[in-house]
Amino acid sequence: MELTRPSFDERELDLVKECLASGWVTQGPMVQRFEALMAAEHAVDFALATTSCTAALHLAAMALELGPGDEVLVPAFTWVTSAHSIAYVGADPVFVDIDLDTYNIDIAALEGAISDRTRAIMAVHLFGLPCDMAPLLAIAKRHGLLVIEDAACAVGSRYRGQPVGGIGDVGCFSFHPRKVITTGEGGMVTTRSESVARRVASLRNHGATGLPSGTGPNDPWAMSTFDNLGYNLRMSDIQAAIGVAQMAKLNGLITHRRRQAGLYDEALTGFDWLVTPGEPEYALHTYQSYVVRLADGDVTDRNAIMMSLADRGIQTRPGTHAVPDLGYYKRRAPSSEGRWPMARQAQDMTITLPLFPAMTEGDVGKVVQALVSARDSSRP
Repeated sequence: MELTRPSFDERELDLVKECLASGWVTQGPMVQRFEALMAAEHAVDFALATTSCTAALHLAAMALELGPGDEVLVPAFTWVTSAHSIAYVGADPVFVDIDLDTYNIDIAALEGAISDRTRAIMAVHLFGLPCDMAPLLAIAKRHGLLVIEDAACAVGSRYRGQPVGGIGDVGCFSFHPRKVITTGEGGMVTTRSESVARRVASLRNHGATGLPSGTGPNDPWAMSTFDNLGYNLRMSDIQAAIGVAQMAKLNGLITHRRRQAGLYDEALTGFDWLVTPGEPEYALHTYQSYVVRLADGDVTDRNAIMMSLADRGIQTRPGTHAVPDLGYYKRRAPSSEGRWPMARQAQDMTITLPLFPAMTEGDVGKVVQALVSARDSSRP
């Protein structure tokens, strides 16, 4: 059984055909429709489509004018581009350990990581579970810090009823095939700030800054000015057409994921060797991934279980990685041994189980039975 499977039907095909028939397949009307749907869903004034969430995070860091000499607090357990996007602009990611109950940044450890160089906090809503934003925002306000929401996994997630992506200064979403909705590849920047949106719009489009004074859109000689050094990070209308169709399914897809997560929760109750994902009272978890953790043993035990599941035809993967342990960041901070113990435990002991809308109750039962058998067979 595969780890995930996108949910496509005739609606995606119809909108792609509509896009192709229009003859406008680069950033155009379909992108605008997709952006409007994302802005409405996440209660923001501006949504700007990009080639990926990595691009969105990079654009956000540039739009917030982060750069050399600045530090940004980043959870130590996340996908690597949470940190890469900060390094891209010459700033320094400063890793903060996680709360093992949520896999999100440890709020209690935040203030101790702040220095006179700290400019921002990256709040990652990992696996679709919102970070605890109220205390994080209070810390940010107290220290005059910006807040970037890495909502790559969290389309449709809610924090105390409020959509993520519009709680901090800027939000960034992913539409990779493993996410709740997908455009194949793609991302989105969300914000309430007109100035941030204007900078992102320019930077994703080669640095374009509008027509020269005295020219209009109907002048055949009119070409944009380029007052910024920008990139080509624009989403195509073909991708956006798929996104428009996916947005129409969003609530149903989330309902399916939450139902399947509930089936896993029920079936795995009572196994004291396994920790299932929680849902704090402040959060609506969208379960982009259903991640369990071994309560005892070590990485060798975890890997043996994963190999046994693979032998039974069931795909799994670790939750994600402890970014400070990756080669590039170890070279940047060679004295990091022994720090971020919760991130390392999460890296070594988590297993992501299959979860996608087409799964049946029987499929969930098959995975659970295989997981229990794999654990039993891995014990001496």
